[in-house]
Amino acid sequence: MKTKFSNKYIFIYSAVLVIVAAVILAVAAVGLKPFQEKNIRVEKKQQLLSSVNISSNAKNAEELYNKYFTKEYAINIKGDIVSSYVNGKLNGKIRPFDIVIKDQFEKIKKGDMSACLPVYECEKDGQKYYVIPMIGNGLWGGIWGNVALKDDMKTIVGVNFDHKSETPGLGAEITTSKFQNQFKGKTIFEENNFTSVTVEKRADMNNPHKVDALSGATLTSKGVSNMIDKCLRFYIPYFNSMKK
Repeated sequence: MKTKFSNKYIFIYSAVLVIVAAVILAVAAVGLKPFQEKNIRVEKKQQLLSSVNISSNAKNAEELYNKYFTKEYAINIKGDIVSSYVNGKLNGKIRPFDIVIKDQFEKIKKGDMSACLPVYECEKDGQKYYVIPMIGNGLWGGIWGNVALKDDMKTIVGVNFDHKSETPGLGAEITTSKFQNQFKGKTIFEENNFTSVTVEKRADMNNPHKVDALSGATLTSKGVSNMIDKCLRFYIPYFNSMKK
C-alpha cells in the first residue's frame, strides 16, 4: 500500500530539510574560516619567500618568514612610510601584510590620497632586499606575484608569479622556475629613468630590461609585462626616496 502525502506535508518537509542543510553548511563555513584564512596567509608568505629565492613549505613558511622578513612598511602615493610592522610590533593603523593591494590600486585610480601600498624588507646573508607585490590580468583571469629588488632599488634578485586560471602548459608556465629565473639580474631603471622589465617574443637576453615571452602564451606574457610596469610605477616615489 502506497503512502500518500499531502502537498502541505511535502512543502514543510522540504523546507525543513533545506533549513537544516543551510545551518550545517553555515556552521561548517564559520568553523573552517580560521583555517582557510591561515592557509591564505601561509601561502602568501611562501610566495614572498620564493621571490627572494628561499624555499619553504606549509609547515615552515611562517618560521622562515619571521626569520627573514623582519620589517614591513605601508607607503602612501608620495612614497612616505605611513605605517610599519617591525620585529612583531605595529607602528601605525594597519599591518602592511594585511593590505589588499587590489583595493589600494583602485583607490589610486580614483585619486584617493588615503591609498597605501605594502613593501616587505628581507634580510638574507647580510643583504637587504625589498619585495613589491603585484596584481594584474592574464588571458583567462587574475595573475599576481612579487618582485624582489636589491637595496639599489633597481636590480631584480627574484620574482614569483601565480595565476587563477591560465592554460596548463602555456600561460600557466609563468609559475615555473624556467620563466621566472629570466628576471634575475634585470633592472627596472636606466640611470634615473624607469624602464620596467618587458616580456616579449625573441627578446634579446643581453638587454637588462627584457625577458623572453612564453611560447604560445602571448596574452599571458603581455599580462605579466603590463602587471610589472603598472604596479611598479606606483612605487617610483618610494624607490627614488630610498635611492637618495
